[in-house]
Amino acid sequence: MKVAEAVGRALAASGIGQVFGVVGSGNFHVTNAMVAAGARFVATRHEGGAATMADAYARTSGTVAALSVHQGCGLTNALTGIGEAAKSRTPLVVIAPEATQRHSNFHVDQEALGRAVGARSARVTSAADAVAQTTAAVRVAAQERCTVVLNLPLDVQAQEVPDAERALAAVAPPPPRTPVEPADVDVAALAEILAHAQRPVFIAGRGARGAPGRAALEELAERCGALLATSAVARGLFHGNPWSLDVAGGFATPLAAELIAEADVIVGWGCALTMWTTRHGRLIGAETTVVQVDDDPAALGAHRPVHLGVTGDVALVARRVLAAAEDRVGHRTATAAFALAARPGWRDVPYVDGGTRDRIDPRTLSIALDEILPPQRVIGVDSGNFMGYPTMYLSVPDEQGLCFTQGFQSIGLGLATAIGAALALPDRLPVAAVGDGGLMMSAVELDTVRRLGLPMVVIVYNDDAYGAEVHHFGPDGHPLDTVEFPPASIAAIARGYGFEAVTVRTVEDLKAVRDWVAGPRTSPLLIDAKVLRDQAAWWLEEAFRGH
Repeated sequence: MKVAEAVGRALAASGIGQVFGVVGSGNFHVTNAMVAAGARFVATRHEGGAATMADAYARTSGTVAALSVHQGCGLTNALTGIGEAAKSRTPLVVIAPEATQRHSNFHVDQEALGRAVGARSARVTSAADAVAQTTAAVRVAAQERCTVVLNLPLDVQAQEVPDAERALAAVAPPPPRTPVEPADVDVAALAEILAHAQRPVFIAGRGARGAPGRAALEELAERCGALLATSAVARGLFHGNPWSLDVAGGFATPLAAELIAEADVIVGWGCALTMWTTRHGRLIGAETTVVQVDDDPAALGAHRPVHLGVTGDVALVARRVLAAAEDRVGHRTATAAFALAARPGWRDVPYVDGGTRDRIDPRTLSIALDEILPPQRVIGVDSGNFMGYPTMYLSVPDEQGLCFTQGFQSIGLGLATAIGAALALPDRLPVAAVGDGGLMMSAVELDTVRRLGLPMVVIVYNDDAYGAEVHHFGPDGHPLDTVEFPPASIAAIARGYGFEAVTVRTVEDLKAVRDWVAGPRTSPLLIDAKVLRDQAAWWLEEAFRGH
């Protein structure tokens, strides 16, 4: 057995059941070996799309996924998606064949490329160690929650593996990550802070996702009277809880921002407390005590100073603190209850509809689609001026309902994000919310949607421009020729890929969407929504402050 086959079989035996990619000469044999061993391969039209699909699949499924690319140029094509995965700590293995001869057209320093975007680097160096080095890469990805580029030199791939069957027989999926136990002194310190808190707020992030984290945090919040919020990546975690503020940060409702800013104690649970989540610190009062709980000690205080950092698993810390906590009213006053009942979400915040006969208000569009589309959904959102509308106005049933690939702030990832998430949650309606700029960058993956038979809805917030730049530079009188484009029929493009498509300028045009939802949904649907061009987004003002 050659190394290429042994590596593919070892990846599958290590528990990787889903791989995305574009196959070329260097990754042909290793990819086929994974498929023969039981893994599912999804062929994409571009390596960039494959990388983001693998990222989204891993985030949504909670398993390690794989990306398979060609040597050199295949890897460079995928780097933006790999960078997004690495920044978001996605457990992902990138199978990267490597041309080690310097005169090869495909030669690049692949190890340096991976490190440059924040990924770990590993390499299969010999036939004798191929299986062990492959399984070690999967173990690192799973247990350290990181993206690993596994370099496979072409000359090594062709070597014979000694006693391959015996080596493969010993391969098993890596054990689950062991929850990190908190120190007693840290648990006591957090319990003491909460015992004196008058207006506590919990903000849960990626590290709190899942049933154990939700249950533990809701019980502790009930005991100490805390209000509940999430970062964008954990949106939906507290869905249905009457004390939920939904998302903190740039997407927070005015009421949520007001109540968070009033807090005397804020605890970030598995949440980085970045400038986005805290609105550059403006949601945290000068006298507010800030606590951060994370199982990675390097994360504590990384984005802002904290008064107490607790190293430990979110659910374990919350359970330990709960055992020492006393019942308190805290922030759960009658006034807060009334306010939350009266103004629970963005759709309840009044606004003046600016729609015309030619262009629909993106808020009106999003609210209408929230009512039309089935509630059991998984949404992938691209980056751009429009991104807050689907994130704020389209509801999600739980923390699995939104896949938010925004760690790199790249546009063009939203469509692939929705594809990867859809494959992880096949019982939900997949929804891709993208801008026209991002859709044009990734339109080739419409073919992947159609080929996979996904009953997807692609919503294009089409303002014929890179809207973020228009609204950032336009008010200062800068020329905008470089970021505005002639109108294009994205609906026609979608039909060319086999989609049903509708152009939406007014609410009445959404009848075609209702008909699609009620029908057999045998083809995916693209909504080319001609949205207002003068609708600046306040959340983009926050983003540009962070550049």
